[in-house]
Amino acid sequence: MRRRSHLLKFFALIIPAVFLAACENEDAAHQTTATEQSETALVSVLTIQPREVIVHDELPGRVAAYRTAEIRAQVSGIIQKKLFQEGTTVQASAPLFQINPAPFAADVEASAAILARAEAELLNAQIKFDRTGLLSSQKIMSAESFNNATAALAQAKASVAEAKANLARRKLELSYATITSPIAGVIGQSFLSEGGLASSSATTPLAVVQQIDQVYVDVRQSAMSKESAQAMATNASSEKAEGLPVTILTLDGKPYPQPGKVLFSDISVDVATGSLGMRILVPNSARQLLPGMYLRARVPRAIHRDALMVPQEAVLRDPAGRPQLVVMEADGTGNRRNVELGALVDGQYMVLRGLSAGDTIVALGQERVRAGLKLQTTPYRPSVNASKS
Repeated sequence: MRRRSHLLKFFALIIPAVFLAACENEDAAHQTTATEQSETALVSVLTIQPREVIVHDELPGRVAAYRTAEIRAQVSGIIQKKLFQEGTTVQASAPLFQINPAPFAADVEASAAILARAEAELLNAQIKFDRTGLLSSQKIMSAESFNNATAALAQAKASVAEAKANLARRKLELSYATITSPIAGVIGQSFLSEGGLASSSATTPLAVVQQIDQVYVDVRQSAMSKESAQAMATNASSEKAEGLPVTILTLDGKPYPQPGKVLFSDISVDVATGSLGMRILVPNSARQLLPGMYLRARVPRAIHRDALMVPQEAVLRDPAGRPQLVVMEADGTGNRRNVELGALVDGQYMVLRGLSAGDTIVALGQERVRAGLKLQTTPYRPSVNASKS
């Protein structure tokens, strides 16, 4: 009986200890699992694939009319009529001002009379020349008389030519009394009204006509940007973007519906600004672009056929300010890698060195990445703001 009592006491002590040890082992297992789960970092990743990218320069510019004609008087006189309405479209050769034509008509008549008199003198000189020539051949008249008749005939011909030229000039002045537009376009303010004196030597035009169905946008490009574009073109995967359409941004920042094209670029650099002038031709059938407007033009600088692009938010900086990317390794961990960045295009950096096609980078959550820490990945989705930039 005593032995049985000892066994009961033994089991009473052992069984609680076994249960306690089992509970402790289970807690330790749960803690290990929780630790393992906490030793992963949730990040968004992106696999880099090469694609074609066009690099642009966004340049400020000013609109200029395709053609501008200053309407000026070529003869002086009093304006009788203004033959247009300000702000309307006029056609080429359309009459705009009428100067009093009476003085010029009188000059035409006087010149015509002078011509008629010169022609009569020529007829008389011709008759004398013919008669003198006949008598001279018959030895009836001296050679000197014949020479005088020849000179008189030549002088009469010259007088007729002079009178014709003078008459043509007077007729031209009469035609100038009606001032016409040399081009088709929109005419602006009239600087002289009926009764005003139009002078051929005036410095102020009577009006200005501008053709704006197509316009120029004059921009200035940094000489360094031009040199950079030429350097890019030496890269095997890059080429010049000459001939590509230019996007015009209106005052509210929206793209203009019709693209422009670069006509030429200056060959001399402005010593004050270090920039080059560039002229862009833009269709303007709706007359939305007006001369004098300030706009911005997105001018293609270079084409990269196999560019590696990364989101702007994926780029980190080391303490020295050098750019870095977190690249996912084969073992599922992340590692910082130094890279060289190029142009920023639509919210994405072009990577020039340090990254290869097919690499997977951490685009979001880089601050959670530590050495040796496994990465729990989700596909990267750009934010709305990033996609619009």
